[in-house]
Amino acid sequence: MKKFIFLTGGVVSSVGKGVTAAAMGRVLKARGLRVAIQKLDPYLNVDPGTMSPYQHGEVFVTEDGAETDLDLGHYERFTDENLTRASNFTTGQVYNEVLQKERRGDYLGKTIQVIPHVTSEIKRRIALVAKATNADIIICEVGGTVGDIEAMPFLEAIRQMRRDVGRDNTMYIHVTFLPMVGATGEQKTKPSQHSVRDLRGAGIQPDAIIARSDLPVDDDVRSKLALFCDVDARAVIPMPTVKSLYEVPLLLEQLGFGNLICERMNIPNRGPADLTDWKTMMLAVQRPKPELKIAIVGKYADLPDAYFSVRESLYHAGVACDRTIKIDWINSEQLERDKNGELMARIMAAHGIVVPGGFGERGIEGKVKAATYAREHKVPYLGLCLGMQIMCIEFARHVLDTDEVNSTEFDPATTHPIIDLMPDQRDISDMGGTMRLGAYPCKLQPETHAYRAYAEAEADVAQAAATTGHAFTIHERHRHRYEFNNQYRKQLSAAGMVFSGVSPDNHLVEISELRDHPFMLGSQFHPEFKSRPNRPHPLFKAFVKACI
Repeated sequence: MKKFIFLTGGVVSSVGKGVTAAAMGRVLKARGLRVAIQKLDPYLNVDPGTMSPYQHGEVFVTEDGAETDLDLGHYERFTDENLTRASNFTTGQVYNEVLQKERRGDYLGKTIQVIPHVTSEIKRRIALVAKATNADIIICEVGGTVGDIEAMPFLEAIRQMRRDVGRDNTMYIHVTFLPMVGATGEQKTKPSQHSVRDLRGAGIQPDAIIARSDLPVDDDVRSKLALFCDVDARAVIPMPTVKSLYEVPLLLEQLGFGNLICERMNIPNRGPADLTDWKTMMLAVQRPKPELKIAIVGKYADLPDAYFSVRESLYHAGVACDRTIKIDWINSEQLERDKNGELMARIMAAHGIVVPGGFGERGIEGKVKAATYAREHKVPYLGLCLGMQIMCIEFARHVLDTDEVNSTEFDPATTHPIIDLMPDQRDISDMGGTMRLGAYPCKLQPETHAYRAYAEAEADVAQAAATTGHAFTIHERHRHRYEFNNQYRKQLSAAGMVFSGVSPDNHLVEISELRDHPFMLGSQFHPEFKSRPNRPHPLFKAFVKACI
């Protein structure tokens, strides 16, 4: 029988359930268990693909092309397992499925209600990820906080799960926050008590409480939570804020949480978790290192969560290259209006420039300005999706000596559409889930920055390709509508642009770079989605090396 762990949140949102779920997954996987993690989002959107980053943060894309919550990035980075669209679903998807079944007559004329029809669909989708992954343990994180009206069907569904699969096969963990009153410096447990009371009102008694706090949590506070929330004292796990997210698995293991889960769920004793590699990685993270300053130029720079995977990928590469990455967030809209040169001076002080993905014309000229500086001053540049398109626009303006060069996304009437809508996107009117999404193959060209970066990371694959005479092919995740216009490929190639990665049929440009530049490279895909803390993505690692 599969085991299910359900994480709920209390007191405030963004308390750290996603990182906690990911860290638990790492600890359990290190015991030899097969682990799958799933995010249940109570909002009515079908997925976060059409939501503003200011509303939702980064949209994480899975191998099979699902636009999902950024917490799936945590899950993948910690457990090093590729997830699927089954690992994230929303209220919008649930109601959509229920209504389609009703229209088809699948319910045989019954009155459709939240219980049992909506809750049954939620449970069906939880079971899907268990079946698809063949995992021993499925960790399900319920988004939002207890008390949110939209979360009630999810809480009812996970309450029913205990009846369906048995007590030994379910565990409820409540992640809560302990605020501190400034005048007294005292950590308050009352909000957490009220949160657990609301959870009990939904029919769920937590088996464990993870107490998040910005300060250490002493034994008196733990005892108080155990007493008033009716939880064993050893099942109240203090989780103070740490310098690095990647400390959390080690902290959970140190506190005996992995053993507690195995005991509570009647999992045969697997001994302590083998986190040797993780500890080695953390020693490298914590070791003092020379600083490397990277400017990230984007229109959502005021909200770093919009570029969460980009930031983490730079940190991963920094650790591998023995550098501490210091990110300077540059707002590209403000860079356009930078009359006194203050923002430009910050770019000039950076060792490298990253232009991440995005949509819409706002802030585009600021990104072009950053790309111009990188090209003219030989500063390492990494463009991600839109960042590659910006690099191509800037270079084409230089080669053609005209500012008329643009993308039809920003100027539909441009006389030089260096970036244009993909043919299969022209007749699409719906915005959600209609882009080029998920993993696609990319053929690398020898003797290029891109080829060398991947060949270093995947030496066996590169050697096999060279021996057999086949192309060295990689697979990367996409999320875009527009592409490089092949009408300009020959002209820009003659001027010094190298198309170092193309689709197997040679039709789509996937990676472009400048021939006479230390490292100016852009990828149409999003390499940040596949970087891991102990295995940085090849392009990020090559970029950081160039910056050094």
